[in-house]
Amino acid sequence: MNFGTSEEESTQEIHIPADINWEMLDKSKFFVLGAALFSGVSGALYPAVLMKTRQQVCRSQGSCIKGAFTLVRHEGLKGLYRGFGTSLMGTIPARALYMTALEVTKSNVGSAALSLGFTEAKASAAANAVGGLTAAMAAQLVWTPVDVVSQRLMVQGSSGFVTACNYVNGFDAFRKIVRADGVKGLYRGFGISILTYAPSNAVWWASYSVAQSMVWGGIGCYVCKKGEENGNTVKPDSKTVMAVQGVSAAVAGSVSALITMPLDTIKTRLQVLDGEDKRGPSIGQTVRNLVREGGWTACYRGLGPRCASMSMSATTMITTYEFLKRLSAKNHDGFRL
Repeated sequence: MNFGTSEEESTQEIHIPADINWEMLDKSKFFVLGAALFSGVSGALYPAVLMKTRQQVCRSQGSCIKGAFTLVRHEGLKGLYRGFGTSLMGTIPARALYMTALEVTKSNVGSAALSLGFTEAKASAAANAVGGLTAAMAAQLVWTPVDVVSQRLMVQGSSGFVTACNYVNGFDAFRKIVRADGVKGLYRGFGISILTYAPSNAVWWASYSVAQSMVWGGIGCYVCKKGEENGNTVKPDSKTVMAVQGVSAAVAGSVSALITMPLDTIKTRLQVLDGEDKRGPSIGQTVRNLVREGGWTACYRGLGPRCASMSMSATTMITTYEFLKRLSAKNHDGFRL
C-alpha cells in the first residue's frame, strides 16, 4: 500500500514512492539484514530502556539522569547493558515474528479495505492498526519470557530495590525462575503485556499513518525539491521522505507512550517483583503498592525515559525498517528511497 501517494488538500500533487508490500520482498534478505540492522538499533537504545525499568520498580523516586551517572560510576558503562545479551537473543526471533505478522496482515487488510471502498488514507490507517495489533500479539509469545529474564537482570543491584534472588547471567536467571515458578514463571505478566503492547502497537501504527498524511498535506509542498516539479506533481527526494517518516514516527511514539504508560509500569512490576506467594503479586496488589508509594502519579514513573526511548526508537526503527524493505525488495535499484 502507499501511505498517501497524493494529497488532495494541497494545490499540488505530492508523488511519494509506493510502499513495498510482503509479496515484493526477498524474504531471506529481509530477515538476515533485519536481524543485523535491528540488533544495532537495540544496542543503541538499550540504556534508556534499562533506566526506565529501574525507575518503574524502585520504591523511591529519583532522577533518571542522576541514577544513570551513579550506575556508570559504580559499574562502568557496561552497567547500562545489564541483560542486553539475553534481550538480544530474544529480540531476533521476536522481531522476525513481528515483522512477518505485520507485513502479512497489512497487505491482506489493506487490500480488503480498498476492495470494500475505503479511501486509500483510511485503508492505510486500518491496515497499519490491525497489523500492529496482530504483530504485537504474535511477538509476545517469544518476547514475554525474554522480557521477564532481561528485566530482572536490569534491576539487579539497583538502589532502592531488593531482589530475593541474585542472577549470574541470563541462563542462570532462566534456570532459577523455572525452578522456583515453573514455565509459567517465564510468562508472568503475559496477559497485561498483551493489554499493553497490542493497543500500543495499534495506536502507534495508526498514528504513524495519520501523522504522515497530515505532514504531507500540511507542509509537504514546501519542502520538496523545486527542480523536480512536473506540472502539478512534486516529487520529494529521499531525505525529505526519511524526514517525514522520522517526524511521524516520533509523534506516534510519544502518543503511544503516554497512553499506555500506566499499563507498562504495572507490567514491569508484575514481571520483576516478588509477591506474598509463589504466584507473584496480583494486578490489584501492584496497583495498591504503587498508589501507596506515590499516588496515582507513581504509575507514570519512568515516563520521561520511556517517551524519549519510544520516540528515538520509533524514529530510528521506522527509518531503518523502511530502508530495510527497500534493500530487500526484489529487483531493487540501489539504495534509492
